[in-house]
Amino acid sequence: MLLSATPPPGPRPAQETRLYEEAARHRGLTPPRTHPLASITWLGPAASNPALAYRVGGDPAHLAESRRWIEAAVRLPHWGKAHMPDHDLDAGWLLHHLALTYKWIGDELPDGVRALLRYKLLLQGRRMYEYAVASEGSWWSSSYWQNHNWICYAGLATAGYVLGKEEWTERAKDNLGTVLDLMPEDGSHAEGVVYWRYGVPFLAIHLDLLKEAEGIDWWDRGGFMSRTFRYRLHQTAPGFAFNVDHGDCHDRRSGHSAALYYRLGAQYGIPEAQWMGDLASGELLWQEAAESGVRPGILPEAYLEYLWYDPSVRAARPTETRAFFPDLGLLAARTGWDEDATLVSFKASPGGGHRAWETAGTHRVERGWETLNQGHHHPDSGSFVLVSQGEFLAVDEGYSNRKRAAHHNLLLVDGQGYADEDRYHVYRDIPFERQARQRDVLLSPDCGWAHATAEIAAMYDPALGVRRLDRTLVFTPSGRLVLLDLAEADAAREWTFLLQTDRPTEALPDGSRLIRSGTASARVRQFAPSDGRIVCEVTEVVANPTSSTPGLSLNRTLHTLRSATSRSTEGLFLTAIAPEAGADAEQVPCAEGNGVTFGAETVLLSPVTRRIRTGDVHADAAAVLLTSGGAPYVVAATRLERNGTVLLDVPEPYTGKVG
Repeated sequence: MLLSATPPPGPRPAQETRLYEEAARHRGLTPPRTHPLASITWLGPAASNPALAYRVGGDPAHLAESRRWIEAAVRLPHWGKAHMPDHDLDAGWLLHHLALTYKWIGDELPDGVRALLRYKLLLQGRRMYEYAVASEGSWWSSSYWQNHNWICYAGLATAGYVLGKEEWTERAKDNLGTVLDLMPEDGSHAEGVVYWRYGVPFLAIHLDLLKEAEGIDWWDRGGFMSRTFRYRLHQTAPGFAFNVDHGDCHDRRSGHSAALYYRLGAQYGIPEAQWMGDLASGELLWQEAAESGVRPGILPEAYLEYLWYDPSVRAARPTETRAFFPDLGLLAARTGWDEDATLVSFKASPGGGHRAWETAGTHRVERGWETLNQGHHHPDSGSFVLVSQGEFLAVDEGYSNRKRAAHHNLLLVDGQGYADEDRYHVYRDIPFERQARQRDVLLSPDCGWAHATAEIAAMYDPALGVRRLDRTLVFTPSGRLVLLDLAEADAAREWTFLLQTDRPTEALPDGSRLIRSGTASARVRQFAPSDGRIVCEVTEVVANPTSSTPGLSLNRTLHTLRSATSRSTEGLFLTAIAPEAGADAEQVPCAEGNGVTFGAETVLLSPVTRRIRTGDVHADAAAVLLTSGGAPYVVAATRLERNGTVLLDVPEPYTGKVG
C-alpha cells in the first residue's frame, strides 16, 4: 500500500483532487537554504505529496516540485535545530516522507540527486538508530505511550524498509510490538485528541509498512487500534467541527485526521469512521487547516487519504451517545450529534491511564527505566468539559507548560491543587499510590442517564490530610448536570470549587449564575454550601507547545468562578448546571442524601453512605435517577422503595434500570 503506492481498488476522485491540490500548494514558496529556527516537519510532505501525484497522474510538474523540496531537505546538515537535532520529530517526519519519495520516484531523479537523497537517508537513519539504542530506558526510545516514540520509529522503519536496513526495521518492529501490547485495550489516549491525531497515524503507517514489507499483520494485536476510533469519536463536540480538549490541546480545532479515519474504517469496517473521513476531508477541511495550531496540519495528509481511502467501505453518521473508557476513566455523554446538542466529558485516572501507570511502575522497579513520559497529561482527574448549543460552556485550559489543578474545573484544598504540580511533567517521580479513579459508572443509552464518581483525594499533598474528595457527576437525559462534591480531612480546611468559562459568569437576582458563550448559555445553581464565598477571577495560561519552535506561544484566558467554604473538616458542594432553555433546578428535601430536581428529571445521591431518604423514596443506593413516567435507574443499590412499594431488594449492589 504505502511502499508500492497502491491504494485499495475503486474510484477516488475526491482524494485524487486533494492529492493534486496538495502537490501544488507550495509552488509559490522558496525552499529554505539554511535551517530555520522553527520545525521543518513540513518539508517531508512537501516532497512526498507531489511525488505520489506524479506516480498517479504522470505530470512532470509534480516531479519537478518534489525534486525542489528533496534538494532543500538534503542540503541541510541536520534535521531539527532548536531541539534535539537529528534525534526527534523533525528527523522522524523527514525520514518517513523522503524515504517514501525515494521509493516512489527515485528512478526518475537525476543520478546526482538520487544518490544524494539516498546518502542523506542513510546518514539520518543511522543517527536516529544510534540515538534510539543509546537512549533506551530514558527518552522516546522507550516511551511507549507517547507520540515521539511512534513517529521516530515509524520514520526509522520507513527508511529501513526502503534502504534494506534490517537492523533499523527490526528495532522499530520490536518497539511497535511492545507499544501495541501496552496501549490500553479501550482505545483511549492520555495525551488527548490533538496528540492522538498527530501520533496515532504513525502507528497505522508502521502497521501498513510491516504488513507490506514482511507479511506480518499486527492490526489486531493488543486491541488499541481496533477501538481507538471510538475514543476519538466520543471526544468530538456536537456538530463535529470541534474537539474536547482534555490534555495538551493547542486549540479546539486540531482534532481531525481524515486519513486515519479512512484507514481505521477500512481495516475494521467502521462506517462511522468512513463518514468522519468524508466530513473531515470535505466540509471541515479548510477550517481545520486554517484554525488548527498543529503543524504541519491536516492538508499534508493528502498522500495518506489517497492511499488509505477504500471506496467499498459503507459510511454512516454516528448515533451512539454514551461511552466509558475505563483505562483513562473517561465518561462521555451527549444528547445527540447535532450542533445544538449537549455533551459532557468527565475523567479521572492515574497519570497516563491505569495500564501505563502500572506498567511503567514495573519498568521503573525491574529495569530502572523511565518509560512513562506524560508531559501532555494534566492534573485534571475529576474535571469535566461541557459543550451545549454549539459553544463551550465549562472549559478546559488547553495547552500549558506549568500544569495546575487550578486551571481546571476542580477543587482546591486550602488553596492548593494537586501535590507536585505547577510543572510540565506533572506526574514524574510521584508515588505510585497517588492515583485517581472512577467508580460507580452508569451508562443508559436507552434513556440517556450517565453517572460516575471520581475519587481524587490521593492527588493532594499528604500534609493536607485529605481523607476523601469524591466528585459525583450525573448527566440527565435532557443534558443537565448535577455535581456532588464530598470532602473530608484530618484538620479543618478551606474547600474551593472551581468553574472555568470563556467569559465571566453573571450573577442573577435569584442567587444563581449565568454562563454565556456566543448565543449559548447555562444556569449554574449551587445549593451547598449555603454560605459559600463566591468570587470571579481571570486566569491566564501561557504555553509554548513545541521546543522545536521556541518562539511559538499559546495564550488562553480563563474566567474562574470560585466558591469557597468556611474552614471545616468536611466540605460539601451540591451544584446544578442547566442549559438556559431548560427548567431551573430545585433542591430536593432529603432526610438522608442529597437531591436536585429539574421537574421532569430528579437526581438523588448518596455516594458514600448509600442511604437516600426523601418523602417518597427510600433507597440503599449510591444514586436514584428518576424521570416522569419512566422507570427509575439506580447505582450500587440493594434496595429501592418508592411511594411505599418495594421495587428492588437484592443482596448485591445493582446498577441499572429497575423494572
